[in-house]
Amino acid sequence: MADRSLRGIRLGAQSLQSEEGVVFHERAQHTYQCTSCDRDTTMTFAADAEVPEAWECRTCGAEALLRIGEGTATVDHSGDKTPRSHWDMLLERRTIPELEQLLEERLAFIRSRRGAAEDASVDKISA
Repeated sequence: MADRSLRGIRLGAQSLQSEEGVVFHERAQHTYQCTSCDRDTTMTFAADAEVPEAWECRTCGAEALLRIGEGTATVDHSGDKTPRSHWDMLLERRTIPELEQLLEERLAFIRSRRGAAEDASVDKISA
């Protein structure tokens, strides 16, 4: 082993597998047109895959719609749920006057606790 030199290859430069006996799946290209910058994005999908009607534009990130023939597809967003904030969910459970009352109760509790802590620290300092 010491009398022979070992030869290596560049790592990651070339594959050691051949493409013999590999059958590639059929592919189809679909074009998406951006709604804001009017740029076309061509994506390759499997021929039997369900193609989404909308895709994210590569350049501006806006919604790009699938081009069918000369026109583009329209996406119906009426079924989409609008995101609710924590405030919206809180208002579903409580009214504004109830929230104001809870706030006053908590502030009174914090003020009384803070006042008790200040009184205790004053007593410790004077002792």
